[in-house]
Amino acid sequence: MSQYYSTTTYNRRRQNWNRNQNTVAYVSNIKLGPVTHTVLVALMITVLGLIYLTQATKATAYDYQAQKVDTQIAELTSEKTDLEVENARLTALNTVQNSSVARAMTNPKESSFVNN
Repeated sequence: MSQYYSTTTYNRRRQNWNRNQNTVAYVSNIKLGPVTHTVLVALMITVLGLIYLTQATKATAYDYQAQKVDTQIAELTSEKTDLEVENARLTALNTVQNSSVARAMTNPKESSFVNN
């Protein structure tokens, strides 16, 4: 464990002090033992683990929301395809009925069924 002492010893070659230069290093009066250091490190690791877990659960929550949106997109795409097919079918009937070939057709005079 390192200790800091007052650096009030003067250098003979250097008679003056520069501006903003530290002339004293302070020594802490509180001494911590190896058990205390171990407990503090364990506490810091626990706090960092909890922070990591909260961030991981946030990412998982966003993943669930993204999956729900993807499911909705797939359902809407399927519904859109079905509506396009139905629109094409209905549009085709209208165009056939209004075509010039359909107008030129006549009703049959007589219709009969064949019996076997």
